[in-house]
Amino acid sequence: MTPGHSDPNIRTAVVEHTTTKQYKGLPNTGYKLLKKDIYKSTKRLLTVWSCIFSMPQAGVTENGPSEGSTYVGIDTLQEQTRIKALRKGYTFNLMVVGRSGLGKSTLVNTLFKTQVARRKPGIDEHLPSTTQVKSTSATLTEGGVRLNLTITDTPGFGDHVNNENCWDPIISFICAQYERYLTEETKVDRPLHINDTRVHCCIYFIPPTGHYLSSLDVEVLKHLHQIVSIVPVVAKADTLTLEERTSFKERIRSDLLHHGIKIYPTMDYEDKEDEIENNKIRERLPFAIVGSTAWHENGLGRKVLGRKSNWGLVEVENKSHNDFAFLRDLLIRTHMQDLIMVTSQSHYEKYRRTKLTSALPKLNGQTHIDQMGESKI
Repeated sequence: MTPGHSDPNIRTAVVEHTTTKQYKGLPNTGYKLLKKDIYKSTKRLLTVWSCIFSMPQAGVTENGPSEGSTYVGIDTLQEQTRIKALRKGYTFNLMVVGRSGLGKSTLVNTLFKTQVARRKPGIDEHLPSTTQVKSTSATLTEGGVRLNLTITDTPGFGDHVNNENCWDPIISFICAQYERYLTEETKVDRPLHINDTRVHCCIYFIPPTGHYLSSLDVEVLKHLHQIVSIVPVVAKADTLTLEERTSFKERIRSDLLHHGIKIYPTMDYEDKEDEIENNKIRERLPFAIVGSTAWHENGLGRKVLGRKSNWGLVEVENKSHNDFAFLRDLLIRTHMQDLIMVTSQSHYEKYRRTKLTSALPKLNGQTHIDQMGESKI
């Protein structure tokens, strides 16, 4: 409702509120009259607006639906779902994979603007002999929405001379979460709510070499893309010029296509309505990102997150400087629920089907579902 509404009461109230020329040039007495008149006009205007906005829906009275009303109440389902979801909270499990020194912990802390991924003192003094998997959990609240967040890091990945099978602990961890969920789900007396520890997204950090994907990156991505949604990023993108960044991203996309590596969002799981939006995301992948938890003052006098050097300030959330804002929007603001759904309906479902099928008894090389029993699952 605006002051330009056709309702004569509102129009009159607005005119009375805005007509003050008669008091122009008057001394203190006129000023007091002006204040009193404005107060009365504003009060009258607010009263009219409150009456209009408090009107019940068509066919609905204070005592319920009026006679002959077609109102059923289906439109309340959205509010019911919202209340249930807010009461229960959301769960999101994020894994970061990449070599040491690429800013994995810094990026996570920048994404959620809090110390989610904490480095313990002396953690980098001794390099792990093999790839390790470490998880950190935190509960974040914003606008009444509670998010149970788990960050899984992989110290020691790709940091050795011999990196053969360095991806095995990562694959084993992801599959172990699927197995845990499947075990809970197939119990005779299964819990009403299964704690979801499945990895919903894996951010894969690519070193800013400016060349092509390394053989290690290709081999790891070939294994990962089959069991988890992967979002590749070029770490520390401020070390590349804009031209180098563009050409590097094109080479990476070419390598991914050549090796048949699928990255999120993939066309396999999307609706036609989401295709246009997802195509814009795919054109920008891999995201060239810069992470920082330090605040600096830019040339406009505003405090911004950024990395400061002798030749200038790189603003983390400035879309013309890097792709961090696009990555944040994908992971949190537009596709978080879709990542959870893809994990449940695609990656986990594939694991579940394979696991249960292998448990079926086989006769003459054929699987007989009739022979399946509870003890076989």
